[in-house]
Amino acid sequence: MGRITEDLIRRNAEHNDCVIFSLEELSLHQQEIERLEHIDKWCRDLKILYLQNNLIGKIENVSKLKKLEYLNLALNNIEKIENLEGCEGLTKLDLTVNFIGELSSVKTLQGNIHLKELFLMGNPCADFDGYRQFVVATLQQLKWLDGKEIERSERIQALQNFPVVEQQIREQEKAYCLKRAKDKEEAQRKLKEEESKGETGRIHTGSDGHRHVDISAPLPSSEESKDYIQAPEIQERQCKGKELDDREDDLEFWNKPCLYTPESRLETLRHMEKQRRDQERLSEKKKKVKPPRMLVTEDGRALNVNEPNQECWGTWSSPCRAAFITQLRGPVTTGKAGADSRELDFTLKDDEKRNQIVLDLAVYRYMDTSLIDVDVQPTYVRVMVKGKPFQLVLPAEVKPDSSFAKRSQTTGHLVVCMPKVGEVIIGCQRTSKPVKSTPDSSREQTSKRSQQMEKLEVDPSKRSIPDVANIVQEKTYMPRRVRPEPKIIPSEEDPGFEDNPEVPPLI
Repeated sequence: MGRITEDLIRRNAEHNDCVIFSLEELSLHQQEIERLEHIDKWCRDLKILYLQNNLIGKIENVSKLKKLEYLNLALNNIEKIENLEGCEGLTKLDLTVNFIGELSSVKTLQGNIHLKELFLMGNPCADFDGYRQFVVATLQQLKWLDGKEIERSERIQALQNFPVVEQQIREQEKAYCLKRAKDKEEAQRKLKEEESKGETGRIHTGSDGHRHVDISAPLPSSEESKDYIQAPEIQERQCKGKELDDREDDLEFWNKPCLYTPESRLETLRHMEKQRRDQERLSEKKKKVKPPRMLVTEDGRALNVNEPNQECWGTWSSPCRAAFITQLRGPVTTGKAGADSRELDFTLKDDEKRNQIVLDLAVYRYMDTSLIDVDVQPTYVRVMVKGKPFQLVLPAEVKPDSSFAKRSQTTGHLVVCMPKVGEVIIGCQRTSKPVKSTPDSSREQTSKRSQQMEKLEVDPSKRSIPDVANIVQEKTYMPRRVRPEPKIIPSEEDPGFEDNPEVPPLI
């Protein structure tokens, strides 16, 4: 059952920035509210209050709403008009389709001098003989009753016949009160029977021929337990039989004739709540826990996964996987990594110039970057988008430590740059043009290198004893002979050679 709480009022006060102390209009219709409470303390400035289609059985806790002008309590369980004397500014009161049988209770509205409109249609008192004349004569400030304007001649006639009409109304009220008391006793008896039935439980035979026991019933005896401890297949049939029995009980409840009373409305609501609870309990039993998405197989092989929108690739077969990797080896690969159009688009590019692999993932433009987590591994890259994985196997091994990710400020795409492992190719560097040399020059250079090499030879026959005196020798500086650089004679075999006599020879 619903109750009036501060959170409920704030959620219905969005038009006032969820501020309740200065609230002037409040709508709490269709909230299954049983009691009218707290409003006179939290919302003193209310002018309009909607409480229709609830289960309120008594008008209370509104007498401090001095500024209240319109109160709608249609489709509730109210049986008497009361506790509205303090609503000094009340001009319109709607009590349509309630259970007001004490028509004399309208006298409590005589102090509401500003009341102009009153709605009592759909109440038991509206069927009384002389109902309209009694209300018109009792509340002389009214201008409209049940949507119909009150003429001056009608009021004069009602005042003239008031003593007789009042006597009729009192007799009809007394008869209604006796009938209402019997209805209450019958409702109490039925409620006790249902409670006792729920405590003791009942064993019945279903359509499949097996005995069923209510869940709410106590544990059976040892002899009875032999009848319902069955195999799993039989238990499944019992569950199906229980569902069929619940459906039959539901049809029986709705087809059963009953009086329109406050108790019947409460009984209907309880039955609907029980159905809702049973349905939730059944759905929880049938609900299968979804296993976590497998990203890496037991043998350590990474899988291609694209599950940001409850969609995934699943486990690929070897031919499909080989075909996809073959495509990745090209310069650019684009796709959605799945058949569903709601999966994230991506582009995988092999940048040979910078020796890196670039992944462009079409992440949602307005998604917060804190909801994205990037993990680069040597053979695959994984991106978690709001907890959903996007994983892609890379065509080459990369360096995770040197990888980096950035976000586009215009499209919102996520760009992950991953350098490849291996020799880095340095591009855009100028190299000197090699000088072609002749075979003669190459021979001269070889002989020059051989002459520069010094060899140390020791003849043991000449010196058997080391010469200690000449261990340290003075350095003698010999004049170094400067040889002329060899002339590079262009080969006549070179087709592009032209001998220009005006150019001096190279020294």
